[in-house]
Amino acid sequence: MSDLLHDSATGLFYRLLRPSGEPTSCLVLLHGVGGDELNLAPLGTSAGGDTLVVLARGPLTIGPGQFAWFRVSFSAAGPAIDEVQAEDSRRIVASFIEQLQSTRGVAPGKTIVAGFSQGGIISASVALSTPERVGGFGILSGRILPELEPRIASTERLSHLRAFIGHGSQDKTLPVSWAHRSDTLLSKLGVPHETNLYPIGHAISGQMQDDFVAWVRDTVR
Repeated sequence: MSDLLHDSATGLFYRLLRPSGEPTSCLVLLHGVGGDELNLAPLGTSAGGDTLVVLARGPLTIGPGQFAWFRVSFSAAGPAIDEVQAEDSRRIVASFIEQLQSTRGVAPGKTIVAGFSQGGIISASVALSTPERVGGFGILSGRILPELEPRIASTERLSHLRAFIGHGSQDKTLPVSWAHRSDTLLSKLGVPHETNLYPIGHAISGQMQDDFVAWVRDTVR
């Protein structure tokens, strides 16, 4: 793993897990709220092969060693987000991915963006609004923001995308109903995807990780 790096164009900090040879694909992983870029290192390490793994850190500091992509509060009515911050992060990550592809020589069609919880939210936002930047995206215990709807690209632009949804059936933070909503929306948009549910809470289990990595390898091969 690399030291902590800084992208001057977007302001994001990140680390790299480099393959032994020249990368032919890229996996950008985004952590959840309150975490940091190291949270998804185990998942990134399991990708293996000739994939360049990028572990990005959220731009907002919400506590010592705690970062986020946008602020969110929870109530009986469900999660309420800071829409301005979510939109800023969507644009930043899309630009960051474009910079990576230019400097590392990886094609958009061989690039996957994915994340846990809030990181999965941003991954879906980037892919569905700027599908030219990636070949696929993963939502791990996350959701697709209803607020994203006006920015979702046309079905023609989305036609090449692939998606992975992994969610815990016992999730109390983001109930499994969000996975069902994502599944329904992607079907409506004509985005080929697989949806897998696991007997866990708000987390990434070993089986979810294995299923996601297998999906990534199949998508970028």
